[in-house]
Amino acid sequence: MNPAEPDPVPLPEWCQLVRAANPGPMTLEGTNTYVLATTRGNIIVDPGPLIEEHLCAVSGLGPVLFTVLTHHHLDHTEGAAWFHEVTGAPVRAQDPSLCIDGDPLAPDGAYLDTPDLQLRLIHTPGHTADSICLEITRGTWRGLLSGDTLLGRGTTVVAHPDGQLGAYLESLAKLRAVLGPDHVLLPAHGPVRASAAAVVEQYIAHRQARLDEVRAARMAGAQTARQVVEIVYSDVDPSLWPAAERTVAAALDYLDAAG
Repeated sequence: MNPAEPDPVPLPEWCQLVRAANPGPMTLEGTNTYVLATTRGNIIVDPGPLIEEHLCAVSGLGPVLFTVLTHHHLDHTEGAAWFHEVTGAPVRAQDPSLCIDGDPLAPDGAYLDTPDLQLRLIHTPGHTADSICLEITRGTWRGLLSGDTLLGRGTTVVAHPDGQLGAYLESLAKLRAVLGPDHVLLPAHGPVRASAAAVVEQYIAHRQARLDEVRAARMAGAQTARQVVEIVYSDVDPSLWPAAERTVAAALDYLDAAG
């Protein structure tokens, strides 16, 4: 095992991770679909891309109570309509246009109607405007289904202009206040992590450091997002620069708004 990778974190038997075969620079090993078993059927979080083998593997785990989408990006939602046709289960999301035979998700902090476990909705805009997380509680076990707000490895792109850095920093602060030391992180990409709270602290420190670097790049004469990327992300594979450029654009927008 790569020593830089965290040790594997076991999941309880009622929670399964099924990873889609869509690895890439933005999806890491692939999109993680989570299957939460209840006495009334499985709850599916992010069915993932339109890869029939993956969707069949998920639907084959048993009847589905409903499906939840953490945000609108295609690597999370592309398979939702196909999955709905096969399972007949409603699809719910923050964005009403993504819902299929189901209501948009309830207000921030509300609990979804689920047997055997508690699922609490946490609005976490920033990566996208419609990003949400779900806090899971079952007995003494607690976890956070984080979508792309927190990843199991690396850091999240704030996809400007849909994503906003100010909103993202507020979402991280909200998660810092909500999470305890025992919340397991269940991200949409990368490995499960033992402490969601520790990842939040790392993310907050990383964003503040990046903002300092963007300020310094500006003082050095960089004017555009691309020019900032060439300075701040000079050690990053150039194939990732387009995503970095969107994140830098969000940082510049945030700094300009802050004066």
